[in-house]
Amino acid sequence: MLLYVNFPSWLKPEIVPFLPIRWYGLMYIVAFGIAWMLCRYQVRERNFPVKEEELSSLFFWGILALILGARLMAALVYSGDIYYREPWRIFWPFENGRFTGLMGMSYHGGVIGALAAVIIYSIKHKFDMRETGDIVAAGIPLGYTAGRLGNFINGELYGRVTAGPLGMIFPQAERLSLDKSWVADIAAKLGIFDASGFVNLPRHPSQLYEAFFEGIVLWCIIWALRNKKPFKGFLMGIYIAGYGLFRFVIEYFREPDADLGYRITLVKTELPPAIFSSLWNFSTGQLFCFAMILGGLLWLLIAARLPNATPVRIYPAGPDSEEKAKTAKKEARKNRRKTRRIR
Repeated sequence: MLLYVNFPSWLKPEIVPFLPIRWYGLMYIVAFGIAWMLCRYQVRERNFPVKEEELSSLFFWGILALILGARLMAALVYSGDIYYREPWRIFWPFENGRFTGLMGMSYHGGVIGALAAVIIYSIKHKFDMRETGDIVAAGIPLGYTAGRLGNFINGELYGRVTAGPLGMIFPQAERLSLDKSWVADIAAKLGIFDASGFVNLPRHPSQLYEAFFEGIVLWCIIWALRNKKPFKGFLMGIYIAGYGLFRFVIEYFREPDADLGYRITLVKTELPPAIFSSLWNFSTGQLFCFAMILGGLLWLLIAARLPNATPVRIYPAGPDSEEKAKTAKKEARKNRRKTRRIR
């Protein structure tokens, strides 16, 4: 019986060795590309009254706000006090003279930034923020899948230690001392020994769990509901609450940041966060996810009662029809000119 697998040795963070081009960065581009295509498809599908250059502009500012929010929250919430002492390093892409890119991004910070961008852009350009938000919400999850695959390729954000068949040994994971009884018990069960007294135990590939449930499954649900939503803003609420719920559960399989551990400990334990100990001990990510669940449900209650809540399935005049009308007018003028010349 296969008790665990090793992380693929051929999978490296760099696309090309010795060059600062990494799969993680490429996956961000893929994620944005997927979200863009899905949003563009919906705009054309519904004749949504937004021109393609306006949609491109929305995406530009949304991506910029997402990156700013994601980086700020990762640096100020998850990285200790180093960035409070040296804030200029938050957006500095070098470490010890080596290009590293922006090391660390927070999903929750990215959501806050992107949501702010959608709201501000919609107000400025007089779009229906609820409809715009629904279109974006139906495109994000599938793109998010690519981001988590980037984490997996990097061998980062791995899960807790497990003795189950879904375990995977990540090369970068912390080696644990066999002096600890729980480590020795799991190592013995799996037949893993090391003369150094420290072992690298299998972990849950939580990045893949997230890619599947928070990405593919959530996208399928929202995409299936996009033309059946009962009111404007419905898909936004489903995305926020749905992501929060999936991520909250998966956080039980994902190891919390070592320097943060549990934010709330209702059941005292001597076991480290590297192994599951109780349903009643909550990580930083779970607190943010709980807030997302409440926020998504509250938005659904509010959005259902807002004025003009009935969704428009197909808009009577979208950017395509507007362009066609302009083209038709130009052709008519040309034909009239030709007729005059013939006369």
